[in-house]
Amino acid sequence: MTDVRPTVLHTALSAGVRHAAARFAAFPSWIQVLVVYAASRVVSFCIIAAAALQQEVNPWLAPRPDYWHFVQIWDSEWYGRIVQNGYPSTLPRSATGSLQQNAWAFYPVFPLLVRLLSGIPGIPWEAWAQVVALVAGFAAAVVIYRLFRHRADHSDALWGVVFVAFFPISPILQIPYAESLALLFLAWALLWVVERRYLAAIPVVAVLALTRPVGVPFALMLGVLFLVKAAQLRTGRTTAAELARLAGLAAAGVASAAAWPLIAWWQTGVPDAYTATETVWRGGPLVPFLPWFDTGQFLFGPFFGMLAPFALVAVAALYFTSTHVRRIGVEMALWCGAYVAYLLAVLHPQTSTFRMMLPLFPLALAGVRLSRSRSYRWTALVMFVLLQIVWVVWLWVWARLPEGGDWPP
Repeated sequence: MTDVRPTVLHTALSAGVRHAAARFAAFPSWIQVLVVYAASRVVSFCIIAAAALQQEVNPWLAPRPDYWHFVQIWDSEWYGRIVQNGYPSTLPRSATGSLQQNAWAFYPVFPLLVRLLSGIPGIPWEAWAQVVALVAGFAAAVVIYRLFRHRADHSDALWGVVFVAFFPISPILQIPYAESLALLFLAWALLWVVERRYLAAIPVVAVLALTRPVGVPFALMLGVLFLVKAAQLRTGRTTAAELARLAGLAAAGVASAAAWPLIAWWQTGVPDAYTATETVWRGGPLVPFLPWFDTGQFLFGPFFGMLAPFALVAVAALYFTSTHVRRIGVEMALWCGAYVAYLLAVLHPQTSTFRMMLPLFPLALAGVRLSRSRSYRWTALVMFVLLQIVWVVWLWVWARLPEGGDWPP
């Protein structure tokens, strides 16, 4: 007699999955977004907690720490210094007069918000840092969904949130870094630009520019968008009043981008306090575009290394002009292009570059639309989770390199 138990079990499991999917689909869209994001944070928590057990001797804490302490390393330590001590009024220098690493490299919204909340008695600042990062990520997921809904139906927009929430470097969204807060304000600013609420976007852009170094590319995006809209004025696709409001937002974007370097100058008395501090980490002066050629030669040799940046630009241009990217809308496409141009101009490419890709989150929607196949989307999701493990174990777990130190996440 044929054993029917496996068939019965398969039928029961299939029915259970279909029932759960139907119940999930009946929820309001914002609940679906929060459930998806919560699931992503549970997955990342498990990965980080498991990786913590692999942490050996390191500069911050005892080997094999718990999750709570493990997320407090790397730049979390710098944010903690700002929370507890603020920013220095005098730039620290060595005995030879060379500038040392200091807090002015880190933008103020995240640490000062944590510092404000830590004034509430009974809860340590370390807990508030994790709460702020986690809550900001949930809020960002909802705003990203609203933004994506302007260019996609519910299913594609929700899958876009899935791709962002499970992206290989997404564990950073629950670590005491400014990334999740910056993602929230970036998505918010883009949402109101897409909705042409230009004046309302001004304070959002101002805060955005003080969360992470994205003010310059956002101002660049607004400037190019103004030119696009100005060209549409003659065709009636925009109005002079709307163009004037966009000009006001673009001007505010430029002022916001300049705010943090000016604040650093005002507080320290050193005109280049911010940029000089930033270059301490790279060990040399900022020369636009040059680091990409240096890294290209390091990876591929003197000949192909010089060609590598041009090949990268060509591939990026080909991708940004593709149908899938154009379908996300001119505002989001311009933002992604402006941000990539900014990275090419100022970034020193190294392991932290992966984390710098997070502001390109609108491309998640373009990635979803590469195929409507469920197999493609679920396979991409599984690969993202596997690459999360790679990112956390390779870069967040500290392991001394032969020459000392370790590659930063």
